[in-house]
Amino acid sequence: MPNIQQTFNAFQPRRVINRVVITIIALVIVFSSFGTIGAGERGILLQFGAVQDKVFGEGLYFKIPLMQRVVKIDVKMQKDEVPATASSKDLQVVTSRIALNYHLEPDAVNKVWQEVGTNYNIRIISPSIQEAVKATTAKFTAEELITKREQVKEEIKANLSERLLENNIVVDEFNIIDFDFSKAFNDAIEQKVTAEQLKLKAERDLERIIIEKQQSITQAEAKAQAILIEAQALRANAQVVELRWIEKWDGKTPQYWGSATPFIGINR
Repeated sequence: MPNIQQTFNAFQPRRVINRVVITIIALVIVFSSFGTIGAGERGILLQFGAVQDKVFGEGLYFKIPLMQRVVKIDVKMQKDEVPATASSKDLQVVTSRIALNYHLEPDAVNKVWQEVGTNYNIRIISPSIQEAVKATTAKFTAEELITKREQVKEEIKANLSERLLENNIVVDEFNIIDFDFSKAFNDAIEQKVTAEQLKLKAERDLERIIIEKQQSITQAEAKAQAILIEAQALRANAQVVELRWIEKWDGKTPQYWGSATPFIGINR
């Protein structure tokens, strides 16, 4: 029967511990070699901190442990609102608020990371909006910015899209939330609108007066024509006078005849 010392020597605990440690290290290495990219994301492969050309799409990916790591970047549509100030063609100060929907070019997120980093909103998007608004606003007068708002919007969007695409940022939608001008300009616009409204009212009043005058003339001419026709009829037939008198008689005999002789020729 072996003694305790022989049993302990046969067990060799150091060897078991080494095997356990090696197994754990192997498992860590294996599991750290794989990862997943979620929906609406892309993975940038870094090797010893240097950006590689490889961009991982959604799903499972493999990397070399210790040498490589993967940085996840959101490529879903994002929204940003930026205030912008510019001068119009007639040197009016214009302030506006721009709403922009955009996303990163999925296949070029490694370039965005390498050239810009994660603060592309501050370093790229906001300055590009300012420049696009200034360049376009300078082509229009302050009044045209109001009357041609849709055209202004499309030109700013085209200018901005071109600028951002150079940095692998795609414009999805662009809107001008508000245009605002100086108080003096707003007052001038209000006075102009009021003057136009008063002018329009005066024109309508004049048209109404002309129409009413024409109606009065027409009515007077019609009445005069009727009187003339009746006078001609009376001259042609004296009995018409008697007929008119009978039409107006209420059936009662007058108490005082005066000099008039009613029912002249009534017995004839």
